[in-house]
Amino acid sequence: MTPYPFTAIVAQDELKLALQIATVDRSIGGVLAFGDRGTGKSTTIRALARLLPPMRVVASCPYHCDPADARARCPHCAEAAGEREAIETPVPVVDLPLGATEDRVVGALDLEAALTRGERRFSPGLLAAAHRGFLYIDEVNLLPDHLVDLLLDVAASGENVVEREGLSVRHPARFVLIGSGNPEEGELRPQLLDRFGLSLEVRTPDEVATRVEVVKRRMRYDQDPEAFAAAWAEDEAALIVRLRDARARLPEVAVSDAVIERASRLCQALGTDGLRGELTLIRAARAAASLDAQREVADVHLAQVAPLALRHRLRRAPLDDVGSGARVQKAVEDVLGG
Repeated sequence: MTPYPFTAIVAQDELKLALQIATVDRSIGGVLAFGDRGTGKSTTIRALARLLPPMRVVASCPYHCDPADARARCPHCAEAAGEREAIETPVPVVDLPLGATEDRVVGALDLEAALTRGERRFSPGLLAAAHRGFLYIDEVNLLPDHLVDLLLDVAASGENVVEREGLSVRHPARFVLIGSGNPEEGELRPQLLDRFGLSLEVRTPDEVATRVEVVKRRMRYDQDPEAFAAAWAEDEAALIVRLRDARARLPEVAVSDAVIERASRLCQALGTDGLRGELTLIRAARAAASLDAQREVADVHLAQVAPLALRHRLRRAPLDDVGSGARVQKAVEDVLGG
């Protein structure tokens, strides 16, 4: 079925911005979207796949190795001799279902090859399929603890290590982690929460006009998905170009010492632990500037991305009734002047 167009999604501006920033700069660390059921979180995330430009990979490589990176040699490419043939393929957006077994996630012995031919061969899992792409976990707060630990290890090292059933395999596993969930069903473990670069809260729209527009667009899509997608094709194509240009422009976007100092003052005012907040804030602001076709990060970009980069890094204040988003906004006004 034709996916719902990304540009046709109504009212989820913060989520769409976060996904675009993560697309422009993959080093930011992924996106976490928590909020009400039925607000289009999964629809928005899955619509991202159509906007991603194709990537060059080594032909027949199950790990999508980059042919331009001589150091990126998985077990498959290490065994291949001579020049590596390159092809273009869509950037993977892989779903990790809650019921997935550890073998399905990390990979395991290929039972068919073992039973029929007596070969001890590795069958790659979801982490291999997501390499150089996106790994999406719906209801991420319900993910079993053993899979959370596994994801933390892989996210930290960028490598998946499988040693079981007589196999010893290492392969690259670097991906952008995207999670969604409903906070009423449980909180996310702090260790995994800290791995997400950007975090946001998705709420049901309050305005009647917005709710009506959401329903009308969905009804038109359900009636004729192809015609609905065609009506948004021009907007989708324009966004594809914008994302492509922003990724190409990103290395040229300058960050002044004054901007870095204000980012540090902002994090200090909020009492964030460690320096990951500063790094994520600056990277996100840089990506936002590149999306705006700017060559230098300004305070407006810091203010734009501060809630995304910092709201989930605040220490809890049990006696404070003000939400994390409001605390970030107040700090932005105090440090940046509005």
